[in-house]
Amino acid sequence: MLIRNPKNPILRPNPLVDWEAYATFNPCVIKNNQQYHLLYRAIGTAPAHHPAATMSSIGYAESLNGIDFVKRRQLIKPSEIWDRFGCEDPRVTFLDGNYYIFYTALAEYPFAAAGIRVGLAITKDFQEISEKHLITPFNAKAMALFPERINGKLVAILTVNTDMPPAKVAIATFSHDSDMWSEAFWTLWYQSLDHHVVPLLRTRRDHIEVGAPPIKTKQGWLLIYSYIRNYFSNEKAFGTEAALLDIDDPQKVRKALTVPLILPAADYELHGDVPNIIFPSGVQVEEDHLHLYYGAADTTSCVATGSISELLMQLTTHASPADYMKVGQSNPAFQRYPGNPIISPRPDFSWEAQATFNPGAIYLEGSFHIIYRAMGFDFTSVFGYAKSRDGLQIDERLSMPIYQPRAEFEQKLRPGYSGCEDPRLTLLGDTIYMFYTAYDGYTPRVAFTSISVKDFLNKNWCWAFPIVITPPGTDDKNACLFPKKINNQFVLLHRRGNTICINSIDDIHFGPNQWLADQSHLIQRKSDYIYNLKFGISAPPIETPYGWLLIYHRVTMKDHIYKVGAALLDLQDPRHLLAITDKALLEPQMEYEKHGLVSNVVFPCGAAVLQGDVYLYYGCGDSVISVATMELKQILALLGIHS
Repeated sequence: MLIRNPKNPILRPNPLVDWEAYATFNPCVIKNNQQYHLLYRAIGTAPAHHPAATMSSIGYAESLNGIDFVKRRQLIKPSEIWDRFGCEDPRVTFLDGNYYIFYTALAEYPFAAAGIRVGLAITKDFQEISEKHLITPFNAKAMALFPERINGKLVAILTVNTDMPPAKVAIATFSHDSDMWSEAFWTLWYQSLDHHVVPLLRTRRDHIEVGAPPIKTKQGWLLIYSYIRNYFSNEKAFGTEAALLDIDDPQKVRKALTVPLILPAADYELHGDVPNIIFPSGVQVEEDHLHLYYGAADTTSCVATGSISELLMQLTTHASPADYMKVGQSNPAFQRYPGNPIISPRPDFSWEAQATFNPGAIYLEGSFHIIYRAMGFDFTSVFGYAKSRDGLQIDERLSMPIYQPRAEFEQKLRPGYSGCEDPRLTLLGDTIYMFYTAYDGYTPRVAFTSISVKDFLNKNWCWAFPIVITPPGTDDKNACLFPKKINNQFVLLHRRGNTICINSIDDIHFGPNQWLADQSHLIQRKSDYIYNLKFGISAPPIETPYGWLLIYHRVTMKDHIYKVGAALLDLQDPRHLLAITDKALLEPQMEYEKHGLVSNVVFPCGAAVLQGDVYLYYGCGDSVISVATMELKQILALLGIHS
């Protein structure tokens, strides 16, 4: 994708100049009035008072073509108590007549996280530094200012906790430039760090840092960043990746590429002070050419060029339903979206760092709304929220849980799994009912809550206090409410033991110690299903002219493999099972379904019908979330309905 310039490295150490005798790398370039200004990290000889510490400062050079740089000189050097042991890795942005140069400021030696922070130098002409400020009072690096205000605010992107991983890329907005060096501002900001995160880190095994200052395009803000796989192992892989951020809200990631734009391959990247490193630090765009400036092996500065239109095409092209594939299925079955999984754990957020799975879904106001089970490393389950306009690509995903354990019956009573599990959503009138499994670590029980459609769409998460409706000491889960009253009664499905049960009740408002009875077994283990260990519902029933379509799951006796089937229930008396599929419509076949916290699991909790297609949202391996579709008429045909 990127072609290395034949003149690489474009900047090498100068052994005749003390302050840049050892290394000249991690360059950032800005163009103004046909002149290219290059800032770079320079390492010189060690100071006499600390002979073991090589000292970093920031150099400057200029060019008329962006390749051949001359007039090199030292621009920023240690001068404050907070940068006395080095100034590293500059990123420069021009705004309102000033060049804002953010850099890594080292306050301590030996280096420690608390002394590695962001500093700022301001200049109008690269001749004189007019101001220097300590920016972050906490550990951070790799900060850059957006080149224009967004919604009237100054906006910066930075990498927090770089030396106390996991590192987090985050957005900060300022009303005035003085806010950027306000300790009070940053103290409050850091207290709510998760509200500012740009979720780009894919696993806690990896490391991430902002690369170049963002570039504005018609499609959004283009962010080039360093992504280091297997960071904590001896098999580190330094790559350069790209993401497209929303033009009005750059905290939202429109799409991120997971294939590196460039990897270490040239000799000057493979050998140097720190071998096998490419570190992106600057970008210039000229017509269709994207010039990436990067540090090579922590020793020299280089540039590689590619097509920005091709890159943006990759960042804006999505797979369509026509691109679906069937995997190992000769019989009619759900077709997986090739972009699966659509939701994965985000290491940036502790509440969903380990697993995201078992999603409920509802279609409202032209969008699919997905509420999913999320779990951190304390094994407490909460619910997160995501939204998709087309049912496939996630357009919005919130950074905080929308529902957490509140009642006594869902609190953790012993170490291990607990919380709110496996949500299923039903619209009844102007109210959304959410049934879920409440688990205290001992007994899973059915609970439900509700919220008005208006509050739900406005993301005003004022859920009713939950009510538990199954008795203590009795395992009961996989519950949902039918989307309409039948014979003037509410109808519920749930799984008691290994069996799907159905109940009809006059009133959904349960009083104290009022429990759901084990009223009628709908689907249970019997001779027809001797090879199955248990049955449970998947999504709430879907009304069709021919009956209630119930998508359910079953678990095989051998190997405990989860499979998905369908059944048809009588419209007027859903206790009457009209038909059931004998073949699985979905079963674990993909790697993300066969491997996870629990292997061989496909577990849907939500489905919605749009233009004749059933969109099925399911958990995979108790770890990630996927979507698959199937024509409604095709499912009905398997149940004997051919009209």
